[in-house]
Amino acid sequence: MNLDDFSDLIERPDGGVRRDAEERRERLIVPPGSLGRLDELGEWLSAAQQSVPVKAVDRPRVVLFAGDHGVAELDVSGRAAGSAHELVRAVLDGSSPVAVLARRFSVPLRVVDAGLDCDPELLPEPVVRHRVRRGSGRIDVEDALTAGEAEQAVRLGMRIADEEADSGTDLVVLGDLSVGGTTAAATLIAALCGTDASVVTGRGGAGIDDLAWMRKCAAVRDALRRARPVLGDQLELLAAVGGADLAAMTGFLLQSAVRRMPVVLDGVVSAACALVAQRAAFRAPDWWLAGQVSGEPAQAKALDRMALTPLLDQRVTVGEGTGALLALPLVQAAAALAAELPERAEEDGDGDQDGDGEPVSGGAETAGAETSA
Repeated sequence: MNLDDFSDLIERPDGGVRRDAEERRERLIVPPGSLGRLDELGEWLSAAQQSVPVKAVDRPRVVLFAGDHGVAELDVSGRAAGSAHELVRAVLDGSSPVAVLARRFSVPLRVVDAGLDCDPELLPEPVVRHRVRRGSGRIDVEDALTAGEAEQAVRLGMRIADEEADSGTDLVVLGDLSVGGTTAAATLIAALCGTDASVVTGRGGAGIDDLAWMRKCAAVRDALRRARPVLGDQLELLAAVGGADLAAMTGFLLQSAVRRMPVVLDGVVSAACALVAQRAAFRAPDWWLAGQVSGEPAQAKALDRMALTPLLDQRVTVGEGTGALLALPLVQAAAALAAELPERAEEDGDGDQDGDGEPVSGGAETAGAETSA
């Protein structure tokens, strides 16, 4: 399997449709630019959907990939190593932040176990049936995955993307449920951006103290030494310093772009996977939105490299797709405004007055007719 093959499969959102959307925006009753970035969002959605006016985003879905990372054994996380299944259980029970928001926004939520380190019996079969392996290797001293496992994980992500696209999902909020995942993500971003460990290492979603941060820096530094020799092959890179969940998310992002299905990225983990995917297919980021600023320095590096500007800056560090889900109403609002605001009434040849010097009547009816058409 060669991830570079995706470069030939992924096309950019339709530029001609985007120009049509921009022209339509010029004709709306509110002045151009008065809706700020909502204008850009609406035009981007039109191009992605190949539709003018844009269609409502009414079938979104939250997709979360779960996994444990062996590097968490070094006490680099605020959570105990091998405890990611507790995060999954909280989501399934409806008691986690992303579950609360998904319930409030009426968005279905899907959890995919790519590499949890727990007995399968602890979680429902639909969640665990996709598992590639139990946990990932300690990336500072060993590979996270074998080459075969890395390919299996990428193909898992591709399969999930196909399932979502085939079921009619029109936008995905992507997140992770992991322990130790931010360490692997920081390593990937540092390797791909050519920076040092201290530049990309943050304090993770659970928050860590100074001593844990120094341990995390050391782990990223050691993992970087193992990552740099395989930078030329994205699959080898994911096997060396990624993990089953990160490899699956990378495959998901690439196949979503192939299927023209927009994705909203959450925090540093999804940003790292997106950066790996961009390395394989340079047009892929045109199908993604950055949901929010998490405050992780590695996320900022990755988004800057991909020229993605976050929609929100709420500094949500909890992960789980929570910050990206917060951005969903903004995307839906942009679609609604672009589709439902009426166009200005056309003026006649003499300007805005009829032959008697009186204002032309029927403008509202004309606008209403155009809108209903």
